[in-house]
Amino acid sequence: MSDDLSKMRNIGIMAHIDAGNTTTTERILYYSGKIHKIGEIDDGAATMDFMKQEQERGITIASAAITTEWKGYKINIIDTPGHVDFTAEVERSLRVLDGAVAVICAVGHVQPQTETVWRQADEFNVPRICFVNKMDRIGADFFEAMADVKTKFGCETVALEVPMGAGQNFEGVIDLFEMKEIRWNAEDDGETFEVTDLSDANKALAEEWREKMIDAIASVDDDLGMLYLEGETITNEQLKTALRNAVIARKIVPFLCGSSRHNQGIQPLMDAITEYLPCPTDIPPAKGIQIKKHEETEVEVPCDPDAKTPIGLVFKIQYDREAGILCFVRMYSGKITTGSQIYNVAKKKRERVNRILRVNANHMEQMDSVSAGDIAVFVGLKLAQTGDTIGSEGMPVLLESVNFPEPVISIAIEPETLSDSDKLKETLEILSREDPTFTSRDDEETGQLVISGMGELHLDVLVTRIRDDFKVACRVGAPQVTYREAVTSSADYTEEYSRVLAGKENAAGLTVHCEPRETGSGNLYTCEVHDNSIPDEIYDAIRSSMEACFASGIKWGYPCTDTGITVTAIKYDEATASEVAFSAAAAEAFDKVCCSANPEMLEPVMNVDIESPTEFVGDAMSQVTQRGGMIQSMEDKAGGSVVHAQAPMAKMFGFTTTLRSVTQGRASFGMTFSHFQKKTN
Repeated sequence: MSDDLSKMRNIGIMAHIDAGNTTTTERILYYSGKIHKIGEIDDGAATMDFMKQEQERGITIASAAITTEWKGYKINIIDTPGHVDFTAEVERSLRVLDGAVAVICAVGHVQPQTETVWRQADEFNVPRICFVNKMDRIGADFFEAMADVKTKFGCETVALEVPMGAGQNFEGVIDLFEMKEIRWNAEDDGETFEVTDLSDANKALAEEWREKMIDAIASVDDDLGMLYLEGETITNEQLKTALRNAVIARKIVPFLCGSSRHNQGIQPLMDAITEYLPCPTDIPPAKGIQIKKHEETEVEVPCDPDAKTPIGLVFKIQYDREAGILCFVRMYSGKITTGSQIYNVAKKKRERVNRILRVNANHMEQMDSVSAGDIAVFVGLKLAQTGDTIGSEGMPVLLESVNFPEPVISIAIEPETLSDSDKLKETLEILSREDPTFTSRDDEETGQLVISGMGELHLDVLVTRIRDDFKVACRVGAPQVTYREAVTSSADYTEEYSRVLAGKENAAGLTVHCEPRETGSGNLYTCEVHDNSIPDEIYDAIRSSMEACFASGIKWGYPCTDTGITVTAIKYDEATASEVAFSAAAAEAFDKVCCSANPEMLEPVMNVDIESPTEFVGDAMSQVTQRGGMIQSMEDKAGGSVVHAQAPMAKMFGFTTTLRSVTQGRASFGMTFSHFQKKTN
């Protein structure tokens, strides 16, 4: 394989779920000779969907990497998931890719997750080409798909080929550069194709769209624009050079089409990847921060394999049962060899690279070294996490990390046996290292181990992995809502305590007053008695007893909030007083005075912020109000609206799935704690 950077492409295949990104990747691997049999997703045999979960569910869950070769070009491909729950997988892949192929469904056109991945690609300035898949489906429309992309994303689109027919009548494509018809041979899985001259029936269509293609390319290239206006002949080489520059500058998005499932249209797509998508040196240098003592300087990191300082970004962590932790690294500068020592800039620790591997989905090949522009897997890094920069201690440069969204849904998990407890915690640590959007924590108030993720499918996949891949027997359930208790009126009470303990009388007397406090102000204990004859130990015993009572609750056992307790009188006798007596008296007094002050149960209320396209705002608001929520305000934003509401936390479980179903997956929401209020039934 060539190590010439101009002959290298780092690309991602991105799409809405079920648009055919994995099917397209399988064909690319087959025609480039990487695999010798096409694996179908429907049979659970796709090369890129090698996880057991992916094969059973028929969807991509984790982004898989593979390296192949086409006409002397080395192509590193990352096949990304299309489901909204695995958005973070797409995000971290796009961070390190130079170009992308957006697979668009010829029937569904721009679908909700297409919008999400397109925005992410915009955020990381990734040049892209579009492949309109499923041209053989009933209702397929190549031109409508192009128009939809242009309207929704405001980008300039250009067709490099147009389809001959659609649906059951789809026979092949017309190449607008060569003005030839291409038809694929079904007998050899589309490996061979026939190129013929234009038929009279297709001539007018081809000429119309070639003219549009030349017009679109000339409009973004000054030199071609002049030739075009002067009526000069423009060669295909000139057109292709101008188109490549325009794609890299993100001025144009070229369109191709075909049917991956029926092995049509893939070879021209592979040619387009090598001809129009950038090589590592075509894209602007990565930006980083150089750290010197206490100074931080912004620096650019050009893609140079001969640079003295190696700089790479860990963009993905994956656990392998045999090899342990695998760190996927994109190299931006210099070269790292097997067995060398590197410096983790984020952690400020040295680590050793035991092995470097070339990834081919779930197969690995040993490498001696990896240079700038390439992607490889490092084995042996014990501390690395997603987003860490690795490099040299002499010149530490920190590359910009990826920011991941906060988890939005939680469930409780517990091991089935006590012996599985440590194993479960180790497994959760590994999974949270792999997936930055997955977190686990011990809830101090309920004593539950709570795991959080991006959606119910996300958590379902992770729990299945815990059971099947890590062999940890566990049970899951909805987390308990942590309620609170508070008094609603004032009350006074005097407690007289007297007990004979170990043959000695212990006595104490207290008068206490309780009252409700302002919402959100918390609990307050005060003592109005200032008698120097009473030792500090007695005051401390009363205080610690009262504070313990705040935590253990009044009537239902939930912690207190917004409750004020004041000690107004202390009956102290030096002969019979003891810390134990006053501690017990304080607990009894707290219990009696609060029970007579009409306590009530409070529930947590959350601030809910929903971002939704305008056409679904009514449905989104309706879902909140059905759950006892109150709409606070609404504001308009580009492409949609933001609804601010408040709703009881107990009724918000499962809201993610409901919201997505009523908004076709296009709305998202975030929740933060607001306050406690009286529990509603």
